[in-house]
Amino acid sequence: MTHAMTLSNESLTVLQNNRSLPLLAILAVRFAVCVTTWATRRRTRKALAQLESWQLRDVGLTPGQASTEVSRVFWQM
Repeated sequence: MTHAMTLSNESLTVLQNNRSLPLLAILAVRFAVCVTTWATRRRTRKALAQLESWQLRDVGLTPGQASTEVSRVFWQM
């Protein structure tokens, strides 16, 4: 069994803005933040696509708004 260590966005921001880190470490943290953001967008958009219309109403979205969001690719905000 493996345990993944997860960092909060605040922790990643502190690491990313730490200028005492070597350049390669800064780039690695920025890359990790980017990939994590993309993975989160992909996962939430997939979940949004599975919601029924009554569930969309509960979260304040119309089916059209949900469809627009779901059709975006993961690198788009």
